[in-house]
Amino acid sequence: MAIETQWVLDNAHLARLCAEWRQLPYVAVDTEFMRVDTFYPIAALLQVGDGRCAYLIDPLLITDWAAFAGLLEDQAVVKVLHACSEDLEVLWRLTGSLPTPLFDTQLAAGYLNIGFSMGYSRLVQAVLGLELPKGETRSDWLQRPLSETQIQYAVEDAQHLAELYEALMPKLSEDKRAWVLEDGAELVTNLQRETDPDEAYREVKQAWRLKPKQLAVLRVLTAWRERQARERNQPRNRVLREHSLWPLARTQPSDLVGLARIEDMHPRTVRQDGETLLELIRTAATTPEQDWPEPLPEPLPLDASGLLKKLRAVGQHEAQTLDIAPELMLRKKVLEALLKSGYPDGPYRLPESLRGWRRERMGQALLDVLEKKS
Repeated sequence: MAIETQWVLDNAHLARLCAEWRQLPYVAVDTEFMRVDTFYPIAALLQVGDGRCAYLIDPLLITDWAAFAGLLEDQAVVKVLHACSEDLEVLWRLTGSLPTPLFDTQLAAGYLNIGFSMGYSRLVQAVLGLELPKGETRSDWLQRPLSETQIQYAVEDAQHLAELYEALMPKLSEDKRAWVLEDGAELVTNLQRETDPDEAYREVKQAWRLKPKQLAVLRVLTAWRERQARERNQPRNRVLREHSLWPLARTQPSDLVGLARIEDMHPRTVRQDGETLLELIRTAATTPEQDWPEPLPEPLPLDASGLLKKLRAVGQHEAQTLDIAPELMLRKKVLEALLKSGYPDGPYRLPESLRGWRRERMGQALLDVLEKKS
């Protein structure tokens, strides 16, 4: 059966549709974008499904996104997306707004214990019994006109996403519906909390092995890299490769020859930004002691793995009780942050990253495991 399709190619048409969509209980939203040599994704197509029709919005023609931003922020309309972290980035960049409330069908599948981190095609097959054509994700979505295959793929995405929502929603208990939306809100908050360039050094592999004086250099280099990537709209590794950061901060070369010898240093970076990097290193090396960063915590030792296993068991037990995919319960990062708060002898503190219903249901049980140990 052919799916009704509408192209949206001008601002007035989009504004009219947004007014109609705001009368509905939900809309399904998907995006196609390109991100090969850029820091920011380039929106190439937006799809909206209302269960009856698939709308294809061309962001190469639309110039006024105010009405669409209003729809995204309308609390009365649930926005349905699938595995949406990259879609959120596209929407944020394009409209300056993010979808709330947000219902992610991948999360919903986890809460129904259908599967965890399920790809869209697999979920459509599992829930709707439909076999989707092979993805067009790698094709050029910025080309015009789009191919018939691309159009069919985009239309089916919008239509089946709406059908997925209508199939999954009634199966979720009231609690689980609230939890899916709570997790959706957290995805939105995390995206709004843009990486602070001056804090980016904390994420560099092996950074914990550096002394505070060297960390001062690393902090300056990573902040420069982050800001340049945004300004130039280039991937971070194009500006300065990840694997060069740690040896740069540790050895602090003083000339271009030394810089070129740094592990994984691209010759282009030496040519384009070599003098700048040397100047950054020189200046950062003179940071007064009181302004050095605190030493970073060491990774947990191997003998903490037994405790991690016991903590994970708390989540697995709760998952079994609630019939939820166990991977949804407690993220490894959360458990590691909990252990690091007091390892090895305590006292332990629940990390800020353990929030909402998970904190309520499992917080005390996690602390009890650690109390027994200490």
